[in-house]
Amino acid sequence: MASAQVKASPHFFDVTPTTGWPAGPVAVTYCGDTTYEQAAANAQEVEMTMPTPAFGAHRSIAGGFEHAFTAGVGVGCDCLQIFVKNQRQWRAPQLCDRHVAAYKAGARQTGLTPVLAHASYLLNLASPDTATRRKSVHAMVDELERCEALGVSALIFHPGAHLGSGIKSGIKRVARSLDQVHERCPGYRTLILLETTAGQGTAVGHRFEQLAAIIDHVSASGRLGVCLDTCHLFAAGYDFRKPEDYAAMVDELGSVIGLSNVKCIHLNDSKRLLGSRVDRHEHIGKGKIGKRGFVHFVNDKRFAHVPMIIETPKGKDGRGTDLDKVNLKRLRALIR
Repeated sequence: MASAQVKASPHFFDVTPTTGWPAGPVAVTYCGDTTYEQAAANAQEVEMTMPTPAFGAHRSIAGGFEHAFTAGVGVGCDCLQIFVKNQRQWRAPQLCDRHVAAYKAGARQTGLTPVLAHASYLLNLASPDTATRRKSVHAMVDELERCEALGVSALIFHPGAHLGSGIKSGIKRVARSLDQVHERCPGYRTLILLETTAGQGTAVGHRFEQLAAIIDHVSASGRLGVCLDTCHLFAAGYDFRKPEDYAAMVDELGSVIGLSNVKCIHLNDSKRLLGSRVDRHEHIGKGKIGKRGFVHFVNDKRFAHVPMIIETPKGKDGRGTDLDKVNLKRLRALIR
């Protein structure tokens, strides 16, 4: 947790963390006869109760939902991300009561929360091809129905690619498609989160303004949120490695989209350089972002209640340790 400097004033002690908390000071009220030492102790207590993020990883549902929960606990997850169906296929077997029971048992027994789902990469709600877009809407409805039945908090998706038809047209098609999804899923509690993209090819969503425009054009915009991806942000040209650059980026995010709309953050390093527009994930601290870029996110109290999920390469290190466990440990070591 961050160290703090305590400054006395006539009516409160200003507890200003020296590092890692860019949102500003925390005011601790006190009675007039409170000593500086007592206030400093109170400041330390406040610091100890400052929330830290829930960290998680994307885990496979191969063999059943319950295996994803067990694997998540094994690598040190607080929360979890999964696919609710095979992400490489348009169709999937119907979700049955046995699947739902296995999911809920896994959630109850492990206590991992929240659980988020990532939609299939086949979806393209921005496509100018009517048949592809109709197929994507149908598939997204199916995924949202599965999420609702399971009790998944949010469904994360890439807005899609306009395929040369223009960014403005792509944005409007995504918004119309989301309206259709919402119309077919009335009253659902599962949120839909638009993920920031790397801007590869004709992808929509690599600038905050593009995501904001989609949200503004959707009728039931309250059912939407945003998922940041650090690799995608970096590839799209957002540099957040230095404190002042991170602060500027988050200020822009707040003014364009609103920080309250950020419901998830994917923490992934990048194999490629800043502004490459290429989406290639790397292990935390081993890519072009480096550990310093992640320090700001994990210590920003404005995001302390936002689940932070890794989607880093899978496998085991030289000691046989699951790489998700290694990456989660690196992130927790950055908390000050």
